[in-house]
Amino acid sequence: MQSKKLYLAVGIGGMVGAACRYSLSYLMPTEESSFPFATLVANLLGCFLLSFLLNQFQIKRKLSKELFVAIGTGVIGSFTTFSTFMVETASLFADNLLLTISYVAISIIGGLLFCFAGYTLATRKRGAA
Repeated sequence: MQSKKLYLAVGIGGMVGAACRYSLSYLMPTEESSFPFATLVANLLGCFLLSFLLNQFQIKRKLSKELFVAIGTGVIGSFTTFSTFMVETASLFADNLLLTISYVAISIIGGLLFCFAGYTLATRKRGAA
């Protein structure tokens, strides 16, 4: 019974995350062969949020397992998108090598920095609690 609840929670969270991701791409449309800002913003924000969530023990204690998994795996997992990142990288590569290298470098280095920022904020809050 527990696993059915988790699957349902992840599915509902996934719907929320996918809707948020689509809304972001609608608010920040990418023209053909243009820099994919919406995907970059979604992935960097997701790096920060997931790192913060996983390292914020106050949140872990207060949320049920189903809700925690729904937010982490469902919402944040579907909000971020590696497949779109790869398709946009391949599309950029066909048009502009420098833009492609910039996009990949910003995504990887920025993702690591945003993860570190989420971790740092979560552990500072933990120390203050």
